Amino acid sequence: MHTHALTVAGSVLTKRYASWERGEHRREWWALNQLQEHAPGLAPRPLGADLEVTPPVVTMSVIPGEPLPDAPSPAQLDGLGTALARLWAVPPDPAPELGPWRDDLAFARRLTGGPRPSGGPTADAWDAAVRWWESGDPQLLATPPPGCVLGHRDPNLANYLWDGARVRIVDFEDAARSDPATELAILLEHMSARKAGVGALIDRLAPDPVRLIAARRLWAMFWLSRVLPGGRSAGRNPPSTADAQARRLLDLLET
Repeated sequence: MHTHALTVAGSVLTKRYASWERGEHRREWWALNQLQEHAPGLAPRPLGADLEVTPPVVTMSVIPGEPLPDAPSPAQLDGLGTALARLWAVPPDPAPELGPWRDDLAFARRLTGGPRPSGGPTADAWDAAVRWWESGDPQLLATPPPGCVLGHRDPNLANYLWDGARVRIVDFEDAARSDPATELAILLEHMSARKAGVGALIDRLAPDPVRLIAARRLWAMFWLSRVLPGGRSAGRNPPSTADAQARRLLDLLET
């Protein structure tokens, strides 16, 4: 699903939103301005916006770089860690555009609220995910973190641009109040990062380890729901992906 259309004219990029019912355009415009004030150079420079037209439009600078590859080099991972640390240092307030902090439990329910797979690793993982709701993880993840950061919430490696020296971040439609453990969990469990070896970021960024593993389990459930037959990502992945994701989830639940 395409959420926006991009056009480039010289050094100016224009983004037209295909959907904006969640305030994606206002959230991104606020985030770009906040980043320009507190972390200049980390993201595109905001140039202008018309948030009331249909579709809404935001213009920003074109930033150099290529998307991180599936298997980033040590230098690229180091650059990613630096970029994330800078992002999380940006204050998320005041920002009515972001709305209040919200938990992510609905993303886990996309798996356990659906039908049980017929058998094999996916059925075992579904059963384990149902039992997960009786553990302490959901209560922990329903509790607001001690402090919030500005979360990117869209950690596809294509949204991190490497220019040979540093990483910059694009696409802030989903920016939200979050916490480092959750943000890192979303990145670690994203399908694009499976070959990236981004686990090295855990030691560097030092998130709350208990919240991190709980959040990783939740987001692994979300991805299993996406790659099961009929899921939104099923057709974009090999048939073996669902079983592999089920085994990943089972490993995380046994950790």
